[in-house]
Order: sequence, then structure tokens, then C-alpha cells
Amino acid sequence: MTQLLRPEGLVQSPAFTHVAVVPPGATTIYVGGQNAVDASGKLVGGSDVAAQVERVMANLKTALAAGGATVQDVVLLNILLVADVDLAKAYPVAAAALAGATPPVTAQRVAGLAVPGALVEVSAIAAVPR
Repeated sequence: MTQLLRPEGLVQSPAFTHVAVVPPGATTIYVGGQNAVDASGKLVGGSDVAAQVERVMANLKTALAAGGATVQDVVLLNILLVADVDLAKAYPVAAAALAGATPPVTAQRVAGLAVPGALVEVSAIAAVPR
């Protein structure tokens, strides 16, 4: 079972942990950047960051499921946000999709993403017991 740790001396947040310890023998699943696109590659949500995050998280769950994982198995979440995105509108949607999972998170503000109009991109690493 993967351990998610919040070491003393580091900021304590209910939203994330700082360390994930994956046990020997676990299967590691790497999910590449997911944008708010449908199966045909069409952007979903327009300029509404909450709508885009909802689709991004749905795509993440689909990708994780293909590898036999869920959001509860994520050991590292990487989030790219276009520089002017309102995090206060994006965060609640992402938090709801994580269903209480609190993996370590890295968030970065970027000038733009490869998908024109995309406001958010999420990649993840998950670990599941064999």
C-alpha cells in the first residue's frame, strides 16, 4: 500500500501531501498530459476554466482506468495552468474529482499549452499493487 506523508516541518494542507512512498512490487502507471478535449480532439468548455477542469479530470480518470488505477492510486499530480486562469474557479472542480485523494501536487503557471484554447493540463503518476 502506498504511503502518503505530511512530514513535520512542512506546511500542512488538507489538499495535498508532500511525499508518496510506493512499495516494492507495485505497478507504476504514467499518464501524459490531459487537456479538456473530447475523443475527437475538440476542445470542451470554451473559456470556462471550471468546465475545462471537469473534462480534464474526466479524461484523467479514463486514462487511469485504462491502466487499472483510480484517482485514489495517484502518487504525483502535475498541473499546468495558463497564466491568467482563476485558480479559485478551477480548484473546487479538481478537488471534487479527486474524491478525497491528496497526492503530492506540482502546479505551474505557463504562457500557453499545445492545444489552442486549453487552460489546464494535468498529468499523473499512479501506483497499484500487483
